[in-house]
Amino acid sequence: MSKTLIRGAKVLGGEPQDVLIDGGVVEAVGRDLSAEGAEVVEAGGKVLLPGLVDLHTHLREPGREDSETVLTGTRAAASGGYTNVFAMANTFPVADTAGVVEQVWRLGQESGYCDVQPIGAVTVGLDGAKLAELGAMHESAAGVTVFSDDGKCVHDAVIMRRALEYVKAFGGVVAQHAQEPRLTEGAQMNEGVVSAELGLGGWPAVAEESIIARDVLLAEHVGSRVHICHLSTAGSVEIVRWAKSRGIDVTAEVTPHHLLLTDELVRSYNPVYKVNPPLRTERDVMALREALADGTIDIVATDHAPHPHEDKDCEWAAAAMGMVGLETALSVVQATMVDTGLLDWAGVADRMSFKPAKIGQATGHGRPVSAGEPANLTLVDTEYRGPVDPAGFASRSRNTPYEGRELPGRVTHTWLRGKATLVDGKLT
Repeated sequence: MSKTLIRGAKVLGGEPQDVLIDGGVVEAVGRDLSAEGAEVVEAGGKVLLPGLVDLHTHLREPGREDSETVLTGTRAAASGGYTNVFAMANTFPVADTAGVVEQVWRLGQESGYCDVQPIGAVTVGLDGAKLAELGAMHESAAGVTVFSDDGKCVHDAVIMRRALEYVKAFGGVVAQHAQEPRLTEGAQMNEGVVSAELGLGGWPAVAEESIIARDVLLAEHVGSRVHICHLSTAGSVEIVRWAKSRGIDVTAEVTPHHLLLTDELVRSYNPVYKVNPPLRTERDVMALREALADGTIDIVATDHAPHPHEDKDCEWAAAAMGMVGLETALSVVQATMVDTGLLDWAGVADRMSFKPAKIGQATGHGRPVSAGEPANLTLVDTEYRGPVDPAGFASRSRNTPYEGRELPGRVTHTWLRGKATLVDGKLT
């Protein structure tokens, strides 16, 4: 593998430095490093971050390759600056056995664009009735450490308790999709003023908050780890903050779209804004940003949810829920957190690389940009401003809520163990 010298990059937004990559690792970081024998990437003014890690990605394979495949999804990930993604279990068949998670893991290995760590289902078939093969999935070649029925809530308290007890034995974590199903029957959007005016079924905040409250108490009782997927309300923030103050081992994520978009957009009846959990109010958005800044919310996760055109280009009630997000996540975080002064680039690295890698136990990812570390890196032109054009996405799907919206920042280069997967904004 040839050497690469990244010249003049602002590592984590700091002072310009040179970074020399050789043999898949960072060989040196410093000023005026020799470029002898190295390919030079001129990075003056750009920010160098550790490769991003997404704890919540839907790659759809096996079963829904019309939406996404592991190959197209990892290409989208590399385009967005990601070097490691965790693939959710709601595939067809469900990733509830060692065989299926190994299939997804091997497809990720073959893609070469991004490491893929499968997430195993908590229950068989995501039905919430019987625990899946948690131990077998952990002991498989995929080495599963995160388990989730995402798309559905583990609503039975006894099943949730048993799952927490089981994963405790090997240091795993249960990632909960917090949605009390009885409180969201027929729900189409956030319950509030806008839903009342539009006549759409309301999705109350308490449907999320009540499950989070139950599960942090269960985690405390069992002495296990619980992770809250796509937290979306101000009330949920307060519950997580309270749980952390008690020393409960809970972590939480927020999506980029919940940091930027509100339920006011649903007035357009454009199904591109239909997502689970739903877009909330401006008050919720501000609470989420503040919680991400102060560490109550640990990480940003995309909940990249690709859908084919026909599943979104229809009436609101019939449309599928979800948005693609891998290729726009960093830009949205820059717009909502960096450009507003709530986080610096070191904080972004913490929320989008270091902490998600730690939660998911992603070996070799979320590491400092320093000598001897794996060269999983992303270079960002933070001065760039431009409209989002989904026609240029690497993802197989185009269901982005940002089409035509001007967002800041553009990933120009991504390296996976020293190999360039994205060069000057183009996949290799």
